[in-house]
Amino acid sequence: VQLQASGGGSVQAEGSLRLSCSATGLTFSSKTVAWFRQAPGQGRTFVGVMSMNGVTTRYADSVRGRFIISRDDAKNTVSLQMNSLKPEDTAVYFCAVTHRNSAATTASLYDYWGQGTQVTVSS
Repeated sequence: VQLQASGGGSVQAEGSLRLSCSATGLTFSSKTVAWFRQAPGQGRTFVGVMSMNGVTTRYADSVRGRFIISRDDAKNTVSLQMNSLKPEDTAVYFCAVTHRNSAATTASLYDYWGQGTQVTVSS
């Protein structure tokens, strides 16, 4: 199983970016998929998650209302649309997958991880 996160880059505050996570060896429609992020010198923190049903989502308080997770079953991709970006959103973003049918927010519960994509937001 391999996950590939892409779409990161540099943007000014209030701008938008769209991250994408693709997979080989598994199908997102049968898994719970989440996004985490890690800022320099900090641990990996939960951003958002989409349950297996492809409808239920859950977000960290810091991004709720600005970030949206979506899934494209035809392309087997999961996206993270990030709007109204803030400098504090600067981090490496990771997609992760768990076999658990649960909107888990704890990184240790995830079985597979992508390599991460850098997002930098300047003020």
